Amino acid sequence: MTGREQKGAMSRRELLEEHRPERIHARLGREPKSQRVSDFVLGAIDGCVTTFAIVAGAFGAGFSESVVLVMGFANLIADGFSMAVSNYEAVSVEREQAAAATRIEREHIALVPEGEREEIRQIFHRKGFRGQVLDEIVTTITANRQLWIETMLAEEYGISRTKRKPLGSALVTFFAFIGMGTVPLLPYLLSPLNSSQQFYSSVILAALTFFAIGLCKGLVFSQKVWMAGFKTLVFGGGAAALAFAVGFFLRDLIT
Repeated sequence: MTGREQKGAMSRRELLEEHRPERIHARLGREPKSQRVSDFVLGAIDGCVTTFAIVAGAFGAGFSESVVLVMGFANLIADGFSMAVSNYEAVSVEREQAAAATRIEREHIALVPEGEREEIRQIFHRKGFRGQVLDEIVTTITANRQLWIETMLAEEYGISRTKRKPLGSALVTFFAFIGMGTVPLLPYLLSPLNSSQQFYSSVILAALTFFAIGLCKGLVFSQKVWMAGFKTLVFGGGAAALAFAVGFFLRDLIT
């Protein structure tokens, strides 16, 4: 057996172990974990893009090191806070929508239970269930009020069971924004380089940061890690290139 086959065989054995009835029962009985990866990626990419765009634009316009630092850190804090608040509000709205939909379904089940049963019937009929099997599904779901409501939330409104916490999402976004956004400014803080050396050092650090964020995203979501890293690098680098071009072409207007 080759190394690849051994790896595949081990993976299959692990999957078989994870799909034993007792393991499945325990896994499905747990509350879904809130995914923080999207909050991190949102803050990290935007933070690095924001500060490197300032670095690129300032270099293209011929601004001094002090201007880069002032503009960079001012935007880093202000935009990081703004991004965190925006994410907080977005997650809050998601939770409010879920709560409102739950109230509506609970009220409808109490007032027009037959109509709500028909909705369940049609939902599972569209999934291909027929006859006695369909009748049993409808009876089983509508016999449990909480299950009934959860089914309607998922099937009619598309609301996930995963519950994100607004404050947690905001904090992850904020610290990812600050942490990754500081990286392109490091050459202007920590090294006695000339303007060109500072800029090109910042380019390298920003590129590595974009690529690393993409790699992490690829690993978490089981994507092709190198492709995910390259894709994030291209998107982040594209935003920075636009900032550099704007600064370069407008520098004569402000000098």
